[in-house]
Amino acid sequence: MKKHVIAAALMAVAAVAAQADTLAKVKSAGAITMGVRDSSGALSYTLGDGKYAGFHVEICQRIIANVEKAVGQKLDVKYQSVTSQNRIPLVQNGTVDIECGSTTNNAARQKDVSFANTVYVEEVRIAARANSGITSISQLAGKTVATTTGTTSVQLLRKHERANGVDFKEIFGKDHADSFLLLESGRADAFVMDGQILAGNIANSKSPADYKIVGEVLNVEPIAIMMRKDDPAFKKLADDTIAALVKSGEMAKIYDKWFMQPIPPKNVRVGLPASAATKDAWANLNDKPAEDYAKK
Repeated sequence: MKKHVIAAALMAVAAVAAQADTLAKVKSAGAITMGVRDSSGALSYTLGDGKYAGFHVEICQRIIANVEKAVGQKLDVKYQSVTSQNRIPLVQNGTVDIECGSTTNNAARQKDVSFANTVYVEEVRIAARANSGITSISQLAGKTVATTTGTTSVQLLRKHERANGVDFKEIFGKDHADSFLLLESGRADAFVMDGQILAGNIANSKSPADYKIVGEVLNVEPIAIMMRKDDPAFKKLADDTIAALVKSGEMAKIYDKWFMQPIPPKNVRVGLPASAATKDAWANLNDKPAEDYAKK
């Protein structure tokens, strides 16, 4: 009986070890799975019919092109829609090989997963109706505030609620599009989230002029492409791809394509220039967690 238990345990360990070697895993399967978001602004969003696009999606596609070179074969690239709640478990259990959404790299998550070097630094802001009179978080007293389940904005909201003594009701959308719908439909007075997600949802709304991004920057967070922990070969390939894109000037061009030019499917322009923090991340490539940004 004990031999069977030990054998089973060894097989489980071997399975985890094999899974951690992403290059070997995808070569054996002949396929690689990208985790993508349905409504993470210009970083990652659906075009419908199982197709996805965005800044992080394109960066991942460049990484996958180099994965194919490394394993010496063309791979079947699959898309797996993920949410804020399930993205980390799906990376850990091998369902998703590389997550190309809008995930904040923080110290807690680094215990469970790994992150490629940061190429996008986000500012968490407030979106409200243009005629609401809301201009700062202090004016959210007595209001209903939407945010997305499973995101770091939840903690930020709670932190600011305590710090400023502002009493507001929280309401949660299952994804970013759902959260914006809460604002759009009047069920929420404000939506707190990453600035580019707010800008993207506003740009794609029925009446963009009805909404504005207001108030102070609530937090600065590195948003990064996520992968399994303890897989140095795969992380190095991702980081080397990113470094080459930065060095060639291609990274800035890809950013401009998704944030400053009209993008499909509606050919609307997000209009969000690369921030000083994002440009600094390109100039000094690193995978530091959000806590390091907070120390500045």
